[in-house]
Amino acid sequence: MTSQKIRQQFLDFFKNKQHKIVASAPLVLKNDPTLMFNNAGMVQFKEYFLGQKAIKDKRIADTQKCLRVSGKHNDLEEVGIDTYHHTLFEMLGNWSFGDYFKEEAIAWAWELLTEVYKIDKNNLYVTVFEGDKEDNLDFDQEAYDFWKKHISEDRIINGNKKDNFWEMGAQGPCGPCSEIHVDLRSEEEKIKIPGKDLINKDHPQVVEIWNLVFMQYNRKANGSLEDLSAKHIDTGMGFERLCMALQGVTSNYDTDVFTPLIREVETITNSSYGKNNETDVAIRVIVDHVRAVAFSIADGQLPSNTGAGYVIRRILRRAIRYGFTFLNQKEAFIYKLTKTLVKQMGDVFPELKNQETLVETVIKEEENSFLRTLDQGLLLLDIIIENAENKHISGSKAFELYDTYGFPFDLTQLIAKEKGYTVNEQGFTDEMKKQKDRSKAASAVETSDWTILIEDDEEEFIGYDTLSANVKLTRYRKVTTKKDGEMYQLVFNMTPFYPEGGGQVGDKGHIEMSNGDIIYILDTKKENNLIVHYTKNLPKNTSEVLNVVVNEEQRKLSASNHTATHLLHQALRKVLGDHVEQKGSLVKPKSLRFDFSHFSKVEPEQLQEIEDFVNARIRENLPLIEKRNIPIQEALNEGAMALFGEKYGDSVRAIRFGKSIELCGGTHVSHTGEIWHFKIISESASAAGIRRIEAITNTAVGYYFENIDKDYQAIKQTLKNSKNPVKAIEQLQQENNNLKKQIEQLLKDKASNLKNELKHKVEEINGINFISAEINLDANSIKDLAFQLGGEIDNLFFIAGSNNGGKAILTIYISKNITNDKLHAGTIVRELGKLIQGGGGGQPFFATAGGKNPNGIKEALTKAKEFIV
Repeated sequence: MTSQKIRQQFLDFFKNKQHKIVASAPLVLKNDPTLMFNNAGMVQFKEYFLGQKAIKDKRIADTQKCLRVSGKHNDLEEVGIDTYHHTLFEMLGNWSFGDYFKEEAIAWAWELLTEVYKIDKNNLYVTVFEGDKEDNLDFDQEAYDFWKKHISEDRIINGNKKDNFWEMGAQGPCGPCSEIHVDLRSEEEKIKIPGKDLINKDHPQVVEIWNLVFMQYNRKANGSLEDLSAKHIDTGMGFERLCMALQGVTSNYDTDVFTPLIREVETITNSSYGKNNETDVAIRVIVDHVRAVAFSIADGQLPSNTGAGYVIRRILRRAIRYGFTFLNQKEAFIYKLTKTLVKQMGDVFPELKNQETLVETVIKEEENSFLRTLDQGLLLLDIIIENAENKHISGSKAFELYDTYGFPFDLTQLIAKEKGYTVNEQGFTDEMKKQKDRSKAASAVETSDWTILIEDDEEEFIGYDTLSANVKLTRYRKVTTKKDGEMYQLVFNMTPFYPEGGGQVGDKGHIEMSNGDIIYILDTKKENNLIVHYTKNLPKNTSEVLNVVVNEEQRKLSASNHTATHLLHQALRKVLGDHVEQKGSLVKPKSLRFDFSHFSKVEPEQLQEIEDFVNARIRENLPLIEKRNIPIQEALNEGAMALFGEKYGDSVRAIRFGKSIELCGGTHVSHTGEIWHFKIISESASAAGIRRIEAITNTAVGYYFENIDKDYQAIKQTLKNSKNPVKAIEQLQQENNNLKKQIEQLLKDKASNLKNELKHKVEEINGINFISAEINLDANSIKDLAFQLGGEIDNLFFIAGSNNGGKAILTIYISKNITNDKLHAGTIVRELGKLIQGGGGGQPFFATAGGKNPNGIKEALTKAKEFIV
């Protein structure tokens, strides 16, 4: 049975059980501060469990792409080592929101596994929650009794809180669960050890494939449990493990989910899977990680140095490092797997097919970048090894190499071991812990439980039509962070405040109370389905009617910039081509930033054309045509653009200005003329295959031109009020070029004279012609001089020192025919560089060092002789 058929049979089964089949949510999460990535099937339904969104469909099923690499669910270091852990995986799931509960969930799971998938009942075991004294929870007798109807009691195993009580996090909905395990061992092995003795013991062929969570409690901030108002079902079945069980293999990587990728790696790297453990681990790491990285990029998360982007970069670099070390791949190759992956999964997840070129380009660029980092790291590691005492590398040095240059610790260990050195692993671990503790302390958030004043399923946003309103506070809580200190988060029954989203920053404003007091709203964000207002204070009377007012000027400027991004998107597609897609944006009152897919620099004349196009639409004073709560298919049929990485509901809001139509929840001007003017400030690369335009509109353009005029007047004054400043500057540039040429000629003459002087200072030592001198020339002139001397004097060892503006420079040239391990310019200059309080390096025949102590030059020149006597 193919993986495609296995997936489809699951969805068809639950469709026949009256479940609505929904699409997978993006991997990259928005409006959820507790998670970077979608790490479980239930994440897109959190609002239902939390009671923050009205339930439309009581039964749902899907396949959700998940990523687990950080936090509580961290499988990264295990991936590739064993045969069943993954970073990216599919979670097949079915949900009930206040509808069916334990009996149906258990019965249907058993029916699907044994009657549809035909798994032998004798290979299955189930677990039930044994209870927990600390939480005052009893044994889950109800689940046990339902299981007894389907499976013999000796195959029902009690599970502890760790394995059989599922929690969303430190707070929130939770409940007991039942796991279903499958024993894939041979009959001979089953006779030796019963399968029930290997449940949850990390045996590679006795694995959990499905977890049925019975969501019936809410964990409060103080750790106590309370009953939920409605009971829910949340199940998750590991697709890759299910395929392993149904395809008669004993490794996830032997299923057709992975074998096409493995075959491609074998072809590209000229390696063989299944013959050598190190090679096998490397190939498993690569085929797993390329899936995680490709899906993340397709969903809008590019590799970067912070947050979720850093996690993706780390995953990809782990794959590159395994290819580099164990498959001898010194050039980019992982990007070539993209086509195979798209062919496999592009139909199920069309975003992968739509973003194929971007995925391939970004991975290739990241590979090339990290391979350069590895080359640099190898050079630095050589220096560390040379200076290591007693053939031991300190943990702090290894951590510096990892933290500053991204050089993997295990690679440091491997190379050190090959050279007969040891590395202080505990020291490295301690340094890593210190960094994590610093990071954790900086981002630590203490959050209290919500104080519920009014039960309200869904907060109404009224900010498209008004900037003020009389509202009631429905809930609040206190949060404390190291950065902001103590703050309050307030939720109202309705609000005109736009929450951060769609690239647009959240509104600011204030709350007016009946006694005349004012509380300032410092920011507005969306958390799951709640619009949360951040304040430093809490209203004294939390039950009174409050008047909330949005800062009108900031909203107006944000609206100008947001509308400008729509016009800019339209202009880019017209000028550069239909391949352009929005890949991110930032809309603030003062400026806008727009990232888009394009694979070359946008030329100045193209930028001007883009700017002119947007300003033409502004002058046309196009009206806003807005359609709210329309079916998404209707909007798409009218030509609306849906943005990548966004999860749209059944009903959407469409924004039209002339021929620009986009699905958008942001705020906009009523007519484009309100933007006043659009000005591009910069165009640059944001990431591989991604360009970035930064621009301004409205009052910011006025300030921009005012500042330009001030600079222009200052330039005219500097040029003594020249009538033609441009011509005057061109004349100055010409004069400057002429003077530069004269200086260059003088330096050449000086170097030529100096060369003749130095040739008379040659000192022969052990058959080597040695020259040392302190020279008053710049670094490039000294380099030219060194190579000229090398071309005229055989067996030359030349060292020069110079004081260049208070900085010391050492230059060493050694004739190539006499270089060896001892006579190595790079090694010697590093040693002598210590005397000028600096460092350097280079090739065996030419190297330089810089330092901050010119007084050490003379000693360095004298000490140089010691390397040849």
